Amino acid sequence: MNIVESAWVYLNDPLNWTNPGGILDRLGEHLVISAAAVAIGCVVALPIGIWLGHSGRGGGLIVLVSDLTLAIPTVALLTILPLTFLSFGKPPIIVALAVFAIPPLLSNAYTGVRQVDPETRDAAKGMGLSGAQLLRRVELPLAVPYLAAGFRTAAVQVVATTALASYVNGGGLGQIIAAGFGLGIAAAGGQILAGGVLVAALALAVEGILALLERLVTPAPLRPLRRKTDRETIATGAA
Repeated sequence: MNIVESAWVYLNDPLNWTNPGGILDRLGEHLVISAAAVAIGCVVALPIGIWLGHSGRGGGLIVLVSDLTLAIPTVALLTILPLTFLSFGKPPIIVALAVFAIPPLLSNAYTGVRQVDPETRDAAKGMGLSGAQLLRRVELPLAVPYLAAGFRTAAVQVVATTALASYVNGGGLGQIIAAGFGLGIAAAGGQILAGGVLVAALALAVEGILALLERLVTPAPLRPLRRKTDRETIATGAA
C-alpha cells in the first residue's frame, strides 16, 4: 500500500479510535489543552486591550507586545517551560500556547474599541454616560466584530499549534504523528499522514464553527464591519 492508502486504513480501523491512547483520547487531550490556553489568553489579553482602547493610550505598547510575543518560537517555549517551576505535564504546554494566543486577542480588543467613531463617543457623553457606561453600552457592542475575529484567529492558531505538544510528550493529536515517526516513515507513514489530516481537519472545523458563531453574535448592522475585520485579519496574518 502507498502512504495514502495506509492513512485511510489507519483512520478506518475502529481500534485506532477507541483503544487507550487512541484518536478519541488524543482528540480530547487536544481540545482540553487548546481550550485552556485560549481561556488564559482571553483572561490576560482582553481586559488589557479593552482598557487601553477605552483610555486611548498604549497603542505602541500593544504593537510591541504583539511583535515580541509573535517573535518567540512556540517550540522554544515548549522546551524551556517544562524546566521551570511549572515542571513537566500539561501546565507548561498550556502556558506556552496561551502566550501564542495573546497577540490576536490583544490587538483586536484594542483596535475594536479604538475604531468607535469619536462623534458617537461625544454623543454618549453628552447624554450623561459615565466612562464605564460608555464602555459597556457603546464601545463594547460596537467592538464585537473585532473581538470575535480575534478570538477566532487565536483559537484556530492554538488548535493547529497544539500538535507541537508532542515534542515534550504533552498529549494531543500530535502524539499520533510523533509515535509514527518513532516507528519510522517506512513502517508508519500512513499513521503520520493520518495524524496530520486529523490536526488539519480539527483546525478547519474550529474555524467553521467559530465563523458561524461570530456571525450569530454580530448584530446585522455591524456585519459589513465584520467582513472588513476579516480582511484586515487575513492581511495581518499574511504580513
